[in-house]
Amino acid sequence: MKIHVLLAVLAVTSGISRGAPVRLLFDTDITGDVDDVLALAMCHTLADRGACELIGVTVSKVNPLAASFVDAQNTYYGRPDLPVGVTRDPDAQKRESRYLSLAGSPDYPHDLRSNEEAREAVDLIRELLAASPDGSVSIVSVGIASNLANLLKSGGDAHSPLDGPALIRQKVKLLSIMAGAFTFANGTNYHLEANVINGIGYMQTVAGSWPEEIPVIWSGFEIGENLPFPRRSVAQDFSYREKHLVREAYLLHSGPEHDRPCWDESSVLYAVYPDRGYFGLSESGQVSVGDDGFTRFRPPGREGKGSRRDRFLRMTPVQQGRALEAIVQLTVQPPRG
Repeated sequence: MKIHVLLAVLAVTSGISRGAPVRLLFDTDITGDVDDVLALAMCHTLADRGACELIGVTVSKVNPLAASFVDAQNTYYGRPDLPVGVTRDPDAQKRESRYLSLAGSPDYPHDLRSNEEAREAVDLIRELLAASPDGSVSIVSVGIASNLANLLKSGGDAHSPLDGPALIRQKVKLLSIMAGAFTFANGTNYHLEANVINGIGYMQTVAGSWPEEIPVIWSGFEIGENLPFPRRSVAQDFSYREKHLVREAYLLHSGPEHDRPCWDESSVLYAVYPDRGYFGLSESGQVSVGDDGFTRFRPPGREGKGSRRDRFLRMTPVQQGRALEAIVQLTVQPPRG
């Protein structure tokens, strides 16, 4: 009996290993908070492990050093030619940064010297989606939703005759988004989360117009709030290199005495490993965004009518420990090469 069970397990795990890795598109507002930097590091190390194929990075806020920093981090992790796109939406939030100046350090070489040399974000997203197999792309969104909203509003172009919603239906399998709050968070039941309130109209477009057929998994503020990245790891676990971009960015942003919540990292972890049990999920329903930026989740009505597109992450104490350990190990993993 034990031999039969072992053979069955081997057959299942073998099938998993032969499956195509997730094609991951990382949409970030990598300007203010440093969790974006740690989340991008995870994208690279997961790709190094063969768990995903990182196909591009797009930036949803405006800072003149954003493209250069992302290119520097991509180069640091052994992917100097990874496509980078930046928003050119004049209404997208402009944001100062404590760490993007590292793009000017000779310790972190890169090719993109300005945002003007980077692709326009929505054009790049459309090209990457059009070139991907149907239903193969998981989008991780960890910032304001300017790029996603403009993708939804886009029409057909040289990359694809399909408009934004139709292209999403054809190419995207999942949207994993860090936004909102769905349980008690930050000491209140009415937390107005930054990724929403810094671009309310954009998030309203995504919540209201994202295709019903494509699942959306929301990681609320309460998830990252309960996943504090340990300062001890920052102090010790990057020491395999004298100069480490992630460690330097973390210290410039948060200093050595702070355990920064892993908001963005949670969305990366779920997108790549949705079946590993790191998180639980709510029932299906629909998220709406109020004019003040508050996110509300509504399950279908008594007759089962209503959207079932959205779910939000939940987390037990056991899952909390497992998820944080996974995030830490994936973040501190040495770059390839």
